[in-house]
Amino acid sequence: MPPWGAALALLLAALALLGLLAQRLRRAVGASAVPGALGQDHREEADGGGAADRFSDGREPLPGGCRLICKPSALARCLLSALRRSTALEPLPRSWLSGPHLQTLCHFVLPVGPGPELAREYLQLADDGLVALDWVVGPCPRGRRVTNAGGLPAVLLVIPNAWGRLTRNVLGLCLLALERGYYPVIFHRRGHHGCPLVSPRLQPFGDPSDLKEAVTYIRFRHPAAPLFAVSEGSGSALLLSYLGECGSSSYVTGAACISPVLRCREWFEAGLPWPYERGFLLHQKIALSRYASALQDTVDTHKLFRSRSLREFEETLFCHTKSFPISWDTYWDHNDPLRDVDEAAVPVLCICSADDPVCGPPDHFLPTELFHSNPYFFLLLSHHGGHCGFLRQEPLPAWSHEVILEYFRALTEFFRTEERMKGLSRHRASFLGGRRRWGTLQKREVSPSSHLEEIFSWKRSYTR
Repeated sequence: MPPWGAALALLLAALALLGLLAQRLRRAVGASAVPGALGQDHREEADGGGAADRFSDGREPLPGGCRLICKPSALARCLLSALRRSTALEPLPRSWLSGPHLQTLCHFVLPVGPGPELAREYLQLADDGLVALDWVVGPCPRGRRVTNAGGLPAVLLVIPNAWGRLTRNVLGLCLLALERGYYPVIFHRRGHHGCPLVSPRLQPFGDPSDLKEAVTYIRFRHPAAPLFAVSEGSGSALLLSYLGECGSSSYVTGAACISPVLRCREWFEAGLPWPYERGFLLHQKIALSRYASALQDTVDTHKLFRSRSLREFEETLFCHTKSFPISWDTYWDHNDPLRDVDEAAVPVLCICSADDPVCGPPDHFLPTELFHSNPYFFLLLSHHGGHCGFLRQEPLPAWSHEVILEYFRALTEFFRTEERMKGLSRHRASFLGGRRRWGTLQKREVSPSSHLEEIFSWKRSYTR
């Protein structure tokens, strides 16, 4: 990143932070000037209401005012029991970090600080492009736990946001997962976070083709280890697209999305609040400025770097290409993360906040019908947390990290119990079949025609 770019980004972030702080201060002063008046946040807490309660059906309350919205099932009951025992959801005293904008800006703007030790590996794709895999190799804590009974550490695939910024929470999740016995690996798209752009092709918003090759390579390196996946913010579009396209062949045991953007097209078209819109747009322009000469043969770089919104930037980069232009409608037909959501066959936990300033109110950006009708999707909705924040006072990690790892542990125990019960059922069936086989054959005469009808009479034993 050029020095002027970094300085400009920090300046804009500081101005945005000061503006939001001043706005919050004015609201607090205005509320205190009216006798007996309370701020909006305090009224919600006093009444036990708010956007989360209006959005939820209220049947699955959890500690800390959270709600679990899902279709009733055995797995939902197991997850609900695990979350009710979780200490991560216990409410903490309100602090200066409770505001949604502070939660979001502290997550995106503050320096990353000392992070984990990473071992980078470049993966050459079928079209000669490159993606990067950062394996978290240290620091190795003492007394590291094991995530499964087989003794092999489970692999945790982490997908950052679509802008390619490696945030504090992503690195914090990797450190906590390493301590809990996982083997984390961070997936970086073409041209993101120091990964060279060797071909003039970037990855569209919801195109999982590069991720498919990366998962295949990870399975080749760790064929016997369970694979879990976590995405952050706009990076959830890539993970959900992958799970929908691959279905039951995704190799993933469980997935989680932190503040996912689910209605992506509407999100681009509505636009973000101006500090976030300008900040994300500036970050993308700075990241692609080093590849301006390589991209000028495929896109109009002059128009690209003069874009005034995220939609204009995305449309110029992927729709108005010089070789194969497409319409905005066609682009989202191929990149909507929920286009194949009915084919997903992996449990997915979405952690969202009702005060998310980037995605907006939950009744606008969350498809409620998905969580009420699809047994694989679970929504954990909290009152506070901002966008990808969910921060607590140091040195405690974000409570979303704790919940995600507890969710993966509950999944592992649930599937292990299911396999044990299936094994007992098969053993019992084979035992009873052996006892009754001779008696059945002696009492029943089977004609050749009826035998052929039984052989060629079959039914589908799977569900979609």
